[in-house]
Amino acid sequence: MRIKMKIKLFIILLVFSSNVIYSQCNGRYVTQIFNSVSKTTVNYSDQIQYQDSYHEMDIYTPDGDTASNRPLIIFIHGGTYLGGNKTEIDCIDFCEYFAKKGYVTASVNYRLSSNQLNFVLSQEEQYLTVWNSVADVKAAVRYFRKDYFNGNNYRIDQNTIFVGGSSAGAVTAIHLAYINDVLDLPNTSSPNGTSIQTLVNNSGGLEGDVGNNGFSSKISGVISFAGAINTPNWIEVQEPPIVSVHGNADQTIDFNCAPGLGVPTVLELCGSNEIHNQANTIGLLNDLLVYDGGDHDWFQSGNADSRFVQALNFVSSFIYPLLPCNQTTNTSDITSPHFEKKLVQTTNMLGQKNGFLSNITLFYYNDGTVEKKIIIK
Repeated sequence: MRIKMKIKLFIILLVFSSNVIYSQCNGRYVTQIFNSVSKTTVNYSDQIQYQDSYHEMDIYTPDGDTASNRPLIIFIHGGTYLGGNKTEIDCIDFCEYFAKKGYVTASVNYRLSSNQLNFVLSQEEQYLTVWNSVADVKAAVRYFRKDYFNGNNYRIDQNTIFVGGSSAGAVTAIHLAYINDVLDLPNTSSPNGTSIQTLVNNSGGLEGDVGNNGFSSKISGVISFAGAINTPNWIEVQEPPIVSVHGNADQTIDFNCAPGLGVPTVLELCGSNEIHNQANTIGLLNDLLVYDGGDHDWFQSGNADSRFVQALNFVSSFIYPLLPCNQTTNTSDITSPHFEKKLVQTTNMLGQKNGFLSNITLFYYNDGTVEKKIIIK
């Protein structure tokens, strides 16, 4: 097993802005400080035509928690866009793991393709299916922001929302984060003579038609378990950071670039290696855990597989420094999709960009401040 980065504990030796990160979070989000969680099932669309099981999600909250402004993670199940649901074991284990650390988490359903043969053979069907899933999850993000303005029943920080998933769910999360314009999509004609851009526009455009309109679907970061993107250069500077876990022998979603499922008629998907090469090239904050020789099965049994547990810990270490309680400037401006101060780059003491790869790391923020940290591995 090869690990590019593994963080066990952050200790702040010198914070140039005179803040102590661990104390700011009061011990939350590092360890599981809650023993149990509660689950609530809701429909996240306010549109009559989507009052169905495809638009349900399970929301997990820690029992006995009195805190407000809690970060939210939305997790999306896999299943090749043909099956699966919000009760897959990896989804449950993921949501419970982070809820016990003090997060609010949600496992979402979304629309699937109804015709397996057509999905495998038709790239038009593939584009539309993925786009429908993106539109659904965007509506789920907006559901929480809408609730924020109507009493904030889940007591979330609406400026700190992460989206992730496994397999197809990770593909959805990645495309949600990095497609910023319908013009990013191909303008070539589908078999019926309609361009992909037109098909998407006819399905509600960039935000979809699933409701909760008037609220932002922007997110603070992406979590990818064996995910991929159709076109790596859709990932641009100043976009959400991404943390990924992937086996480099994955035969379903290639670690590099290949048709999905290994089937020539399926759209090309570029996996975590290409995603993180692009992120490194443009200086986007990212990290990648690679399972050497790993296929597509490491997450499917949830906590029963030690690799999945390791992936959870890896993700937790990556997103913890991104939380507002770790930022020297935390705005309550609810019109902004992100907290004001964001981590934009890390380097070692020599100025080399390195993610969290060295023991002494410099953290650069968009407000010009710099933090020096020692990482104990």
